[in-house]
Amino acid sequence: MQIDSATQQFIEAHRQDDAKVLALQAKKYPKVDISFALNQITGWQTASTKLPSWAALSGIVYPMHLSMEQCSSEPTARYKASLVKGRTLVDLTGGLGVDCSFLSSNFEQVDYVERQAGLAEIAEHNFEVLGLSSKVTVHTGDGVDFLQKMNKVDVIYLDPARRDNHGGKVVSIADCEPDVSRLEDLLLQKADTVLIKLSPMLDVKLACQTLHHVQAVHIIAVNNECKELLLLLSKTTHLDLEEIPFFCVNIGKSGETQCFSFTGAEESKAVIRYSDPESFLYEPNAAIMKAQGFKVLTERFPVKKLQNNSHLYTSSEWIPEYPGRKFQIQDVSGLGKKELKSFLDGLTQANLTVRNFPMTVADLRKRLKIKEGGEYYLFATTLQDNRKVLIKAVPFCK
Repeated sequence: MQIDSATQQFIEAHRQDDAKVLALQAKKYPKVDISFALNQITGWQTASTKLPSWAALSGIVYPMHLSMEQCSSEPTARYKASLVKGRTLVDLTGGLGVDCSFLSSNFEQVDYVERQAGLAEIAEHNFEVLGLSSKVTVHTGDGVDFLQKMNKVDVIYLDPARRDNHGGKVVSIADCEPDVSRLEDLLLQKADTVLIKLSPMLDVKLACQTLHHVQAVHIIAVNNECKELLLLLSKTTHLDLEEIPFFCVNIGKSGETQCFSFTGAEESKAVIRYSDPESFLYEPNAAIMKAQGFKVLTERFPVKKLQNNSHLYTSSEWIPEYPGRKFQIQDVSGLGKKELKSFLDGLTQANLTVRNFPMTVADLRKRLKIKEGGEYYLFATTLQDNRKVLIKAVPFCK
């Protein structure tokens, strides 16, 4: 992939600039492929936070905006690379090649497959820049066709695309292309291990019921936002649905990681302890919320739940290892006018969360007449005796 020197120099000189402003000045740069250059500038700006190790390299080519938005981030790609290793790997849904590039560090020979010729060309160029061209072979074509003809390998990786391109809810594996449930037997004929990346919108328990050889589920959140569901498939052992381990991982801004794992059997057998708000308040991280590991938290940590459906926890003593957001409670109020007046005295700004409460955040904010932000957090929720309350708290960390 050749980039003329004038265009490359323009990209290097204007990486930090506003692409919209540059677009209005296009006539000033007749020797520059301005459309390509602007795409590279916006791509680099996205990569500088999403893929910093790529952004640090000169010569990486970025695809159209949608592909940049859909590709894995560096933290999630690195996590996936920690899950599998072997001699041979096939990535059947290559895309931009981010996952393939990080996964390849654990393999001697890698085949990347992508049906879109333009993306495959960009990926091949980038693999060379990344120093991976000696071990990664690029194939342009349909992943399912490649699967049917390929020899057996150690690991297959695939990232099925959502069929609904209009933002609709995607619940099942059948809503994705390719439909992994139809390919499961063939995948496990061609590889000892299969790693599948799924949208966080999917019903993860339904996915485990649909597939027959799930060995583990990894739910990945970044900065407390659920990003990916990962399924590891293998025929080495057969696990019943209740035996499948769920690994809930939240990767923080500085790379710090919260990990919490449990099985369905542990969750179903756990006995919940309840309490009204005590000194501290805890909210499970997004990965645990997605996995629905709510009961087992009260057995693993000395916390109590406020109410069965509220998914908020409390304790009298500080629990620093709790996997989620942690707060010190300042005050608790019912919804009566006099009580609220005292509770909100002087409070004009707060971060508002609703958990098991009969109002939306927008409606409650309007009623309370408080703006978003500030040091205080208000949790609107329901207690065990069905009382509706507001809890005022501040983030806490010793």
